[in-house]
Amino acid sequence: MDPHRYYARMRKDGHKLVSVELAPGVSATLVIDYRTAVQILNDPEHFPADPRAWQNTVPADCPILPLIGYRPVPARTTGPEHQRYADVHTEAMRALDLYAMHGHVEKLAIELVNSFCTDGHADLIKQYSFPLSFAVCNILLGCPPELGDRIAEGMSKIFENIDAETGSQIVGAALMELLALKRSTPGDDVTTAMLQHPAKLSDEEILHQINSQYGAGIEIQQTLIANTLLRILSEQTLGSNVLGGSMATRDALDEVLFSDPPMSNFLITYPRQPMLINDFWLPANQPVVIGIAACNTDPHINRGNILGNRSHLSWGLGSHRCPAQDIAYLVAQDAIDQLLDAMPELELNFPGDGPTWRPGPFHRSMTELPVVFPPSPPLNIQPLRT
Repeated sequence: MDPHRYYARMRKDGHKLVSVELAPGVSATLVIDYRTAVQILNDPEHFPADPRAWQNTVPADCPILPLIGYRPVPARTTGPEHQRYADVHTEAMRALDLYAMHGHVEKLAIELVNSFCTDGHADLIKQYSFPLSFAVCNILLGCPPELGDRIAEGMSKIFENIDAETGSQIVGAALMELLALKRSTPGDDVTTAMLQHPAKLSDEEILHQINSQYGAGIEIQQTLIANTLLRILSEQTLGSNVLGGSMATRDALDEVLFSDPPMSNFLITYPRQPMLINDFWLPANQPVVIGIAACNTDPHINRGNILGNRSHLSWGLGSHRCPAQDIAYLVAQDAIDQLLDAMPELELNFPGDGPTWRPGPFHRSMTELPVVFPPSPPLNIQPLRT
């Protein structure tokens, strides 16, 4: 499915905001105009991210509540509460050793490539982008693999809207075990940094912070890697430029973040009172969803030449801008570079006409990324950095 065809249809009559349903009976407004999105995201006083007033109006079993319902995290709070949580995230991320992370990603990439390089075929989501992103997240948070396995299982249920409540219970129980481990055995990791932060978050609050880190660190990170690999392998000019070194992988990542970001619709706010914007009335306490992909490709601001342009909204904007974008860029770029260096003859091998995209109102993620390549022996090299 090509969502940009639908965005063009929405714009045909001059629409900048469109009434949509996020789930049966759950009304919302989708913003498809870049300047309108910037106006909303820079006005948290009138457009707070706290969903509680809206949440009180929907059934407890609403299928999207596990993903967008209230949690004490930066993305779901406003004002002093938001700032308190945002400071914890920002300072925990700032303390990370990015140089050491290069070595971790390189080692993980080599191990994963060696696990399938003799086969001549692979699913680069199941066998590469997902396990690499999952392992990186475990390293950042100081989580043992056995706990991480349970967290990944729960996160998958939440993002797929398949038994999301069970997914939340699985994640919550595993994260409580992680907190207990980090209290007894502190480490050089994000979880320990949050536990030791002067804000003195409660165990429940820290559980929610780590939950949100896993949601982005696994699901969004692996999708960014996979969507960029799809673009490199399917577009001859871009692929040749990246493989030939005339275009940086960072620029390929930004092309994907403009047109096919992992979260194509998100950055949700809830106006406190009815608001009139561009001759469109926004009801009070009803979700206003930023169509990130639609806004990024708004023809009024995106005329096709985006090389070196990082004005996309895929990392958020204003006070709710993602604090982990530096590490996300690093992991994605290193993962892609390592794979393409080791296997430059990758070719897409979809069984039908192209990729199948996972259903859902928020993400833009494939079900699989099958490739074929000449079988080769395992890499017999050591990571350059440790």
